Amino acid sequence: MKSCLKVPRVLLPRGGFEEWAVIACDQFTSDREYWKRVEREVGSAPSTLNFILPEVFLGEDDEARIATIHENMYAALEADAMEKLVRGFVLTERTTKSGVRRGIVAAIDLEAYTMGKGEVSPIRSSEEVVPSRLPARVAVRRGAPLEFPHAILFYRDKKDKIMKNLMSIDFDKLYDFELMEGGGHVRGYFIPEDISEEVAADMHVRGEPCFAVADGNHSVAAAKAYWEELKPALKAEERGHHPARYMLVELVNLYSDAVVFHPIHRILKETDADAFCDFFMRSVKCKRDGNVLIPALPAGAAGVERTDALIEAYVRANGGKVDYIHGERELRALAAREGCAGVLLKPLDKDDFFDRLKGGGNFPRKTFSLGEGAEKRYYLEGREISYD
Repeated sequence: MKSCLKVPRVLLPRGGFEEWAVIACDQFTSDREYWKRVEREVGSAPSTLNFILPEVFLGEDDEARIATIHENMYAALEADAMEKLVRGFVLTERTTKSGVRRGIVAAIDLEAYTMGKGEVSPIRSSEEVVPSRLPARVAVRRGAPLEFPHAILFYRDKKDKIMKNLMSIDFDKLYDFELMEGGGHVRGYFIPEDISEEVAADMHVRGEPCFAVADGNHSVAAAKAYWEELKPALKAEERGHHPARYMLVELVNLYSDAVVFHPIHRILKETDADAFCDFFMRSVKCKRDGNVLIPALPAGAAGVERTDALIEAYVRANGGKVDYIHGERELRALAAREGCAGVLLKPLDKDDFFDRLKGGGNFPRKTFSLGEGAEKRYYLEGREISYD
């Protein structure tokens, strides 16, 4: 099988890791105070906060914010704020309340990735991609000299042989620090190019897909969309090695004990909570706890599809705004607000994950989350994606 992984040259900050690393932009989308705290903690220090557009601010002068992101990236390059490593993977070790999650930071070939229904490829999206969510993400990538992705992809290794072999080697440590806002502790180790190539070969298992997006589906889809936009202007020989053809991701073993699937709950805002709960309960047997519904629906795709169909029908007739919440505590806190009601969903079973994707299948949008909100990937490693 032709490899769909590339050994990259990773960028890391020269110091100040605690302020540098911030959580994925699609987290805490209903919690502006979270992002205000991050801004205060970062202050004027070099930080990936300057390279992202948190979704909580989408729709608020996006064009100017994106232009500022590009300016900040060039300024960081001019200030020599980052170190460019020689080619190699990065072994990450993230400790949270779910355990120690180990991953491998590598680059994927976007030519090997598909997202459309029925499309078969070595690298697959795991959920339906919503076209309206891509333009802002593509705009950030378009004109940017760098990428700092938060995407996590799964590979399959039931006996965890790959990671066990790597953990037996004494690699050079790249970083070791506490992530802000309760994100846990993270360490990183450099994997030399020759060992990285061996790891890449070991990850390519038989069957399709070989890799699947676990988190950051829309970020990967946006990178692919930008590559397809850029490709026609390139000569044939340039298409094989242009840096925008690749995307940095973290590869995690689906069968790691630290991989815990959490459901993504639904919150309906700007609505009559009682009217919504009554509507939902007429179609699905539920336990109601305040303004939180706990439906008797199966875990995974079927339960999510039924929930989303009912919410869509209600909103179409009565109005309201839907948001997607990571964590039961966060859902209950939001549902307690005036004009809000929540739906608490069940977690996905690991063994159902790759089976759903065979033949170009996908999960419904926002079916699962890899860990709680604070356990999501923080922006840390970067990579150049243009020749500017």
